[in-house]
Parts: sequence; structure tokens; C-alpha cells
Amino acid sequence: MKKYLVIGNPIGHSLSPLIHNYWMKKYRLTGSVYEKRKVEEKDLKDVIKEIRENKIIGVNVTVPFKKLIIPFIDELDFVAKETQSVNTLYKVDNKIVGYNTDSAGFWNTVNILYPYNDDPSMPSPLEGKCVFILGAGGVTSSIISALYNKGAKIILSNRTKKKAEELKKLFPELEVLDWGKRPVVCDIVINTTSVGLTKHEEIKIDFSDYNKNFHKNILFYDLIYNPKETSFLKDARLRGNRTMNGQMMFLNQAIYAFKLWTNITPEIDDEVIKLLD
Repeated sequence: MKKYLVIGNPIGHSLSPLIHNYWMKKYRLTGSVYEKRKVEEKDLKDVIKEIRENKIIGVNVTVPFKKLIIPFIDELDFVAKETQSVNTLYKVDNKIVGYNTDSAGFWNTVNILYPYNDDPSMPSPLEGKCVFILGAGGVTSSIISALYNKGAKIILSNRTKKKAEELKKLFPELEVLDWGKRPVVCDIVINTTSVGLTKHEEIKIDFSDYNKNFHKNILFYDLIYNPKETSFLKDARLRGNRTMNGQMMFLNQAIYAFKLWTNITPEIDDEVIKLLD
């Protein structure tokens, strides 16, 4: 039996097993199974040991371990090294390699909203845009990496300012804003925090300046995909802003991980969408 895992804490909300097991069945990968496992930081070395011993073939890593897992692995791919964030593990030539598929997964989603022309003579669709990012956790650097050097002004705010400043060391052009302070009105507001996983949780920031009379095209984007509508998105919808949850980013990052493990590029079809609904 080929075993795959997603590890995190909490992990109950993860829909990764639904998606990967569906693809494994669709592409006839008999004898393969994908499970979720709640772990503590002290358990990370044991997960790596299971990969080394081929007891686990591949692992997805979610909050809060995307950075904490790094000391236990042998190599990082380019994006994982740049972002210092790992969401996928796989053994290559007897080495445990950490990959970051979050950044590409997010960029594919941005491409849907702001189609990107590969012609270098054409301006980026994000040129002159303002992006306000909430949170500085494990996935935030992946989001910044996808947007960086695309012509957008990126503003970051986190409850613990020190964490935001650490990201600024990786991405010097980043602007750090004190948590709770009202920013200039931006074109895209992204929640990368876990606030919203639990019902009725709210981000205590005043977005009243983003009212629909003037800013109906502003996008509020929440990386959370379960539940489908967090209070962050509900409030934005009621204001008349555009909203989007993390469903497509989740599916796109999963595609890259699945291909890495199996050399098969899975399709996002209606059945996969129904699984998330």
C-alpha cells in the first residue's frame, strides 16, 4: 500500500484526502491511499523517518508546520527556499525534498482574475495595483512570492509585527503596517490567517472605506476554503465587494503535489468541485 498524508494542527477541516483519493481512484492508482494526521511539533521528525523508510510516499504540510518542518528535511526546491515555506514532501534520490506548490497554486488563481500575458513587452495586469495582505504565517510568503515583482504594491499587516518584519527581510519592497491600522484602499485584500476556520470568528479591522458605492470591484480573497464563506468574505459580500475563497488555490496546489508524486497531472472536473461543495 502506497500511503500519502496531510499533516497539520488542526487538521479536521482539511479536504485534501477527498481530492487526492478521488484522483487516485480516477487514474487507477490502486493500492494508494491518502489520509490526514493531526501532529504536534515533536512528531515532525517521526513523519520524516516514515518517508525515509518508504512507509509514506508523499506528504502535504499545512498550518502551523510549513516553516517548522524545514530543519528536518534535506533539500528545498527554489520556491521553498525563497519563501522558507514547505507544503509538500517527497523523497528524491534518497533525500527528503521540501517543495512549495502554494505559490504556483495561488498564481494560477490570480491568473484567472487578472490574465497574465507572457509577452515581456506587455505590462503586468497587476501593474499599479495595491494588495493588502493580512497575516504572516506559513503560507503568506508563498502569496507574496507569487505577487512580488509583478508591479503591485504589497502591504502586509500581522498581529505580531516581528513576524511581518521577518518577511520584509525576504521581500524588501514589502510595506509593513501595524495591525488594526486602516490602510489606504487597496484593489485586493487577502486573508492568510486562520481566523474564520471556526464559526463566528472575525478579523477586527475596519473596512468601512471599502463600501460598494465606490469600490464594488475590489476583491476580498480568503485562503480558507472550508467553510466556503468566512465572516471576512460575508462582510465583504454585504458591502458589495467581490469575494473569492481559497478553493481554486487549494485545487491548483494539489495538482502540482499530485503530479510530483505520481507524474500524472490531474484534471479539475465537476466531480472534484462537488467534493468541495
